[in-house]
Amino acid sequence: MSVPKEFEKDPSAILDYTINWASWLPSGDTISTSAWTVPSGLTSASASNTTTTATVWLSGGTAGQVYRVTNKVVTAGSRTDERTIMIRVVNR
Repeated sequence: MSVPKEFEKDPSAILDYTINWASWLPSGDTISTSAWTVPSGLTSASASNTTTTATVWLSGGTAGQVYRVTNKVVTAGSRTDERTIMIRVVNR
């Protein structure tokens, strides 16, 4: 599964970030639960998932900082995995 490693975000922006787990999921397996770990400084406005994707909406952040945001999923077949993306906050 290829996940972009870094995204840029303005401190005042509220944006969605999605991880598509479809290529990692074995045939017939689906995401049952998805949890996001968001570091202090960023705010999770909301989070959701489908059977193959996980999405988090993020706001805030301090310009010049890079934040590690991690998504952990558990599947209907009891598989567990996580992916981390980097959010670089820049004034635009």
